[in-house]
Amino acid sequence: MRPARASLVWAALIAALGIPIVLAAASPFLEWRDWIYIAGGFAGIAALGLLLIQPLLIAGFLPGLSPYRSRLLHRWIGGVLVAALIAHVAGLWITSPPDMADALLFRSPTPFSPFGVVAMWAVFAVAALAFFRRRLGLRKWRVVHLSLAVVIVVCTVVHAVLIEGAMETISKAALCALVVIATGKVILDVWARNKKPAR
Repeated sequence: MRPARASLVWAALIAALGIPIVLAAASPFLEWRDWIYIAGGFAGIAALGLLLIQPLLIAGFLPGLSPYRSRLLHRWIGGVLVAALIAHVAGLWITSPPDMADALLFRSPTPFSPFGVVAMWAVFAVAALAFFRRRLGLRKWRVVHLSLAVVIVVCTVVHAVLIEGAMETISKAALCALVVIATGKVILDVWARNKKPAR
């Protein structure tokens, strides 16, 4: 890839991740919030952004990274995603334990809560199953991983879209759309490869 095009790709990625965070930081919703709540909320925004990076890495769309380094970063960012999710839940739990307990038990009246909880458990499931990747075998691992990835992305995007919070509407919608497109592209590519007849 040409240097100019590579720079454009990286600039677009930085903008896609950075603009929602900058706009959220300026939100009036944060004026009277405790710093723990704010930190937990931004951990959730970071987790959403990481869901965009993950399929780009595994598909090799990010210039300047070898396939090996892309896979390695994919694994490391998976760990960061788990940490961001834990920080997100912990921040909200410290701020309002009853609300988080209701959400985790699927008793919350807010429509976005169950989607967030399902996405959380799907992320944890991927992280746990990663330790048994070799026992599962490459083919089974891909099927399980991609299936859970679909659950994670769909539930996270619905969760984010339904929340009326610090994130600005247009930038949030754009980021969610990019996450869906990138994940869908990877899944379609894997499906197309599996459909090719063996030679």
